[in-house]
Amino acid sequence: MAKQQLVILGGTGFVGSHLVPRLAADGHRIVLLSRNREKHRELGVLSGVSVCSADVHDDDVLRRHLVGADAVINLIGILNSHGRDTFQRAHVDLMRRLIAACTASGVKRLHQMSSLKAGQGLSQYLKTRGEAEALLKAAPLNWTIYQPSVIFGAGDGLVSRFTALLRIMPALPLARARTRMAPTWVGDVAEAIARCVGSDRLGQRQTFELYGPEVLSLGEIVQQIRHAAGLRTPIIALPDSLGRLQARFAGLLPGKPFSLDNFLSLRTDSVGKVDGYAALGIEPQPFTAWLPVLLQPSARQTRLDLARSRRG
Repeated sequence: MAKQQLVILGGTGFVGSHLVPRLAADGHRIVLLSRNREKHRELGVLSGVSVCSADVHDDDVLRRHLVGADAVINLIGILNSHGRDTFQRAHVDLMRRLIAACTASGVKRLHQMSSLKAGQGLSQYLKTRGEAEALLKAAPLNWTIYQPSVIFGAGDGLVSRFTALLRIMPALPLARARTRMAPTWVGDVAEAIARCVGSDRLGQRQTFELYGPEVLSLGEIVQQIRHAAGLRTPIIALPDSLGRLQARFAGLLPGKPFSLDNFLSLRTDSVGKVDGYAALGIEPQPFTAWLPVLLQPSARQTRLDLARSRRG
């Protein structure tokens, strides 16, 4: 396996926190571009990994950091727009900048994190994901596109978020409960990317749909989480009229826990047709088997609970 010089955008996020150690274990040299390196210094202790503060929306800065790289991995993506961080800027405009920077810096290969059903449906999230893919496919680069369904794993926004909601709310009103998904483990996503990065043969100008072996509705996913957490919180499936109203209201709250664009994304099932994992020789992990592991209290939480019990 050839060792490479990699530049990763968005590598300090959820997927990146699992992918970077996987790539470092393969011996690749990695530069992570972050808005503020001081917030992610723990990643810099990994062998061959350095974290640099950089504005990836600055063309000159981006080109400078790409010089000498064998490949770029773009993990940047947003589920909601916030101020200047719009879907257009984060997905489409950044892709244009990245293609131009790769071309100017002599980088030949670009790995792009996208989404299952990119370019389909009514949401700006899926629309701009599709536009970014179209730009990349037209570029003079050796590209690989990864299209995961909803991703779960330690530190995710799926299991952890719904567990928290189920614990604090007397009842959980759920929009688009019938939307079908094939949740995929973050470790499998990281493995898929790592195999393509480490091979001159795999993934060249290819798109991989990455989805798990279980197809579940959103309602079934939340029920599974509730059961595994030992909770009894009622789950109320909302009709679309109330689900849309919930999304409009929640989109006004700090942090946008749920937005109208999220609601529109859920109108498109996140279920694949072509098994990208099979093409890469990966047997994907099932969602239900991982739930008990993900819901185990952390070592820190265990210590806190023990200290509280002793004080009592």
